[in-house]
Amino acid sequence: MQTTDNLKKHTSKNPLKTVFLNIYYKTFVKELKKLEIKNVLDIGCGEGFILNKLKQEKIGESWEGIDYSKEAVEIGKKIHSYLDLTQGDIYNTGFKDAAFDLVVCTEVLEHLENPEKALKEIIRVSKKYILLSVPNEPLFLLSNFTQWGKDIGHINHWAFWQFENFVKKNAGEGVQIISRKHPFPWTMVVVKKEIN
Repeated sequence: MQTTDNLKKHTSKNPLKTVFLNIYYKTFVKELKKLEIKNVLDIGCGEGFILNKLKQEKIGESWEGIDYSKEAVEIGKKIHSYLDLTQGDIYNTGFKDAAFDLVVCTEVLEHLENPEKALKEIIRVSKKYILLSVPNEPLFLLSNFTQWGKDIGHINHWAFWQFENFVKKNAGEGVQIISRKHPFPWTMVVVKKEIN
């Protein structure tokens, strides 16, 4: 089985990486447990580790994920065969408007040439809630604990306040940040979409 950077991150035996990742998991679980969620879409799901955590924590009743990487989806189907993972495009997911109670997009937007367009698609397919997370720069760049000096392909480098401003500026009317968390070295926001 080939490996991806995401797979390495979520299966690392490095104790420091494990501590950071567990804090990250606990943070998003705590934020999402209090929300009413039936179906979940993870855009940029990789091998399905975030969806698996949501399933384990009983956040939602159905879990679907898309990722542009065929390799990641194939690995994910082997590791998490009970999840619905498919290859897809963040800019055009193919789902109906307001199709999911929760849309998750973690560690993706910083890699994109057009994160504004991606955010609009994420919001379009969300019915109620969105959880977004990106590295908190420059903390992430300084610690760079996931790759130890390797270029990790980030195009966008947001400090927490810059990312919050990016979301506010591009989310549109009827969409607001309801929670901000900073599990080192990430920025995480939960966004609520008004139901019409």
